[in-house]
Amino acid sequence: MLKWALIFFVISLIAGFFGFSGVSAATATIARVLFALALIIFVIFLVLAFMAGQAVL
Repeated sequence: MLKWALIFFVISLIAGFFGFSGVSAATATIARVLFALALIIFVIFLVLAFMAGQAVL
């Protein structure tokens, strides 16, 4: 998911450079949402890993 966020971010930068502000804004929003989802999933898995580690001990 981070890979796709980075791809959309690069597309946003390129579109902004060439003056396509609508495309740039849309892809920046998509990149932001994907990054937030990846961060939330990472935190959930991190908490689950700590809980599993506590259960083993």
